[in-house]
Amino acid sequence: MSAAPSPRAARSRDGIPDATVARLPVYLRALLAYSERGTATVSSEELAAAAGVNSAKLRKDLSYLGSYGTRGVGYDVAYLVYQISRELGLTQDWACVIVGVGSLGHALANYGGFSSRGFRIVALVDADPARVGVTLAGVVVNPIEDLESIIAARAVTIGVIATPGLAAQEVCDRLVAAGVTSILNFAPVVLSVPDGVDVRKVDLSVELQILAFHAQRRSLREAEPATAKSRRAPAMVGGVTP
Repeated sequence: MSAAPSPRAARSRDGIPDATVARLPVYLRALLAYSERGTATVSSEELAAAAGVNSAKLRKDLSYLGSYGTRGVGYDVAYLVYQISRELGLTQDWACVIVGVGSLGHALANYGGFSSRGFRIVALVDADPARVGVTLAGVVVNPIEDLESIIAARAVTIGVIATPGLAAQEVCDRLVAAGVTSILNFAPVVLSVPDGVDVRKVDLSVELQILAFHAQRRSLREAEPATAKSRRAPAMVGGVTP
């Protein structure tokens, strides 16, 4: 495979669909697992299975990066890791601030997976005086009053909101006013932001409710009497289903 993208690939990268962008981190995670096992090449079928998509969709997604694999060989794992990492902006460091160091913020601050993906937690901020001055994962918690000066001094590009819902919009407004245009929101509210600001919402309670819905449906199906199931089966007329 050539490291130089074709003109067609360069044009494609200008308009990668959002759905494809959402799947790229999944492909990257699967590829890193292959890399850790010492696998040099992987077929589209193998990678698609590891990522939970069909192989046609995977090949289409990777074509936006200019990566078409080699027939009979597959994809070069190391090169594809580089391609996806570059497309996602992971070949550079991103300075992040976490606002709110309660239980969730505390866990995020101690998560080691951020740094290995190029995201540096350069500051922690909280409104509770009892938490100010505490050190988490080598970073000292600062007072919320210092938020704007911290963003400027440490060149923060990504803000992570882990505050209670009532405080989230005000924190968001301050982040945006200070020049932060990428926000990851863990608070249970929908944030209002101006054009040009990207917000990704992570609501764990919503995800749990969706899982509960599907679990309940499965339980109801399993508990349904056999007679009720038979009533739903299509009637047979003269040995032929109508």
